Amino acid sequence: MSTPGDYPPPAYRAPERDPLDADRLRSLRTLTHILYGLYAIFLLTGGVTVLVAIIINYIKRDEAAGTPYEQHFTWQIRTFWLGLAGTLIGGALFVVVIGIPILWAVGIWTLYRIIKGWLYLHDNKPLSDPRAWF
Repeated sequence: MSTPGDYPPPAYRAPERDPLDADRLRSLRTLTHILYGLYAIFLLTGGVTVLVAIIINYIKRDEAAGTPYEQHFTWQIRTFWLGLAGTLIGGALFVVVIGIPILWAVGIWTLYRIIKGWLYLHDNKPLSDPRAWF
């Protein structure tokens, strides 16, 4: 039995936090911000930064597993592959003019996904479905 001055009661143990886990999460959050930045400036660099970003996404994907940032990695990877597919289709159809609106639509869609993901990351909100189109 505890005495009136004991607080917390002897049976209570505060949950232990692993400082490495907190550092890992902070590092992943920073990395995820950097990756969104690399995706955002891809047109200015001729696509080089998007290649760097997708490589980092795949290298760090296992480290992000089970964290709030796993959804962002999935979102970014899907944005890359679906954007690439749309760009290839639009590029192939460019000569018959229909490729022009396809390329515009893919560009707007990609920009939308980068902005949405980055805003959700900034607000510490989870993406409801990282596999969704929008």
